[in-house]
Amino acid sequence: MPPVAPVILGNAPLRWQDVVAVARQGTPLQLTPAAWARIDNARAVVECIVARGERAYGISTGLGALCNVLLEGEQLAQLSRNTLLSHACGVGQALTNEQTRAIICAAVANYSHGKSGVQRQVVEALLALLNRGITPRVPAQGSVGYLTHMAHVGIALLGVGEVSYRGQVLSAAEALAAEGLEPVQLGAKDGLSLVNGTPCMTGLSCLALDDANRLLQWADVIGAMSFEALRGQLAAFDPTVLALKPHPGQQRVGANLRALLEGSDVIASSRGIRTQDALSIRSMPQVHGACRDQWVHAAQQVDIELNSATDNPLLLGTPDAYRVVSQANPHGESVAMAADLLAIAVAELGSIAERRLDRLINPLVSGLPAFLVAEPGVNSGMMIVQYVAAALCGENRQLAQPAVLDNFVTSGLQEDHLSMGTSAALKLHRALANCAQILAIEYLLAAQAFEFLKPQRFGAGTGCAWTLLRERVAAYDQDRWLAPDIARAAALLGEDQALAQVAASIGGLQ
Repeated sequence: MPPVAPVILGNAPLRWQDVVAVARQGTPLQLTPAAWARIDNARAVVECIVARGERAYGISTGLGALCNVLLEGEQLAQLSRNTLLSHACGVGQALTNEQTRAIICAAVANYSHGKSGVQRQVVEALLALLNRGITPRVPAQGSVGYLTHMAHVGIALLGVGEVSYRGQVLSAAEALAAEGLEPVQLGAKDGLSLVNGTPCMTGLSCLALDDANRLLQWADVIGAMSFEALRGQLAAFDPTVLALKPHPGQQRVGANLRALLEGSDVIASSRGIRTQDALSIRSMPQVHGACRDQWVHAAQQVDIELNSATDNPLLLGTPDAYRVVSQANPHGESVAMAADLLAIAVAELGSIAERRLDRLINPLVSGLPAFLVAEPGVNSGMMIVQYVAAALCGENRQLAQPAVLDNFVTSGLQEDHLSMGTSAALKLHRALANCAQILAIEYLLAAQAFEFLKPQRFGAGTGCAWTLLRERVAAYDQDRWLAPDIARAAALLGEDQALAQVAASIGGLQ
């Protein structure tokens, strides 16, 4: 296979998709000469401050509430090392490798602006972790915005802690040695810069955007299948009517639904059988569309943050004329709010899907056999999978509560307003995982409903989606162990190739 083209960082904006490529696909990350020059310039400013014995937060002083304690000489390097060791106190299960890689990628992006003052070798060491497959083991819990996650990354540069390497968990020292890498010798401000900024919440949010984008498209596909199985009235998706409420997401979803259902004999033969459908059926353009619009907003916020300098203090100018500015760019309010808002959208996407799938199994409204099984009574059919979906919806309602409002006071009143952005991003990941399972259940049920509607012709896109699932999951003739069916459907939703196949069947999804 030809070598994968690297993501080049330094001359053009970094996109969330670039972070996903590095984190999930192992795409190499490289910095341009201009980025290295910026990093070297900022480092020269740090060295000037140290040589002149000036007071500057985190360079020649302690941190947080200890910002007025002046340090000098060897204490500066010791402060950097101690910062990483003392801040590496996270708890809980480790992040996945791709989550940690996304965080590291976002951190390198921050340093590439040349406003942090880290040594070149620190950034080189972070790139080595990414490009050589050494992934620090980072506990998921313990961040009120930043600090702990990046501290666990930072100690790996020192040869401390554990990493994932070639499919095994090893000590950081062993993995570095296996790659011929030396532990990094830290200097003034290196430790503070390694734990500072918003790379944790931003890197995690990049992965969440990727997952959410995929689920938003699958929701249209699967929702269209449920609409068809319930013999919905297509007039609700009339483009002239939808244009009277011109939210962009609503227009895109309406176009997708019409294309997915194009050519359906089921829809054509059902025209006029009822005056109007239930809201969960006819409001897909409005609800799915609103969720898409929140995704667009979140993506804008994350891309802006990715291309921001989020350290404190920031170093401006050159060694001949510089300023050291203490400010609050590490406060991640924008990303935290975006992640919270997207969690609400994801919860809604799952909620309306649960209402649709409940209608599929209810013979009072579906016109289909009870619980979608040929012999209800002796067979329970799809009865209990709706319970599972309801439970996941309930959990997502809890996860939709804004993390950004959970403010606390830390560091002796010095850090007295916190974004909780990393918590927001992590709970968004959990909400997305739940939503994927809900949609997988709806997919199973809608496909099973199709079994009772054949041999009528289905829509161009819905028929393709049905065929795809049937390659993995057989029709449900009598009760069987259902958990593997849900797992196979959920796995299918994670495959870009499967979604691309459905999209190709209708000339593309919007």
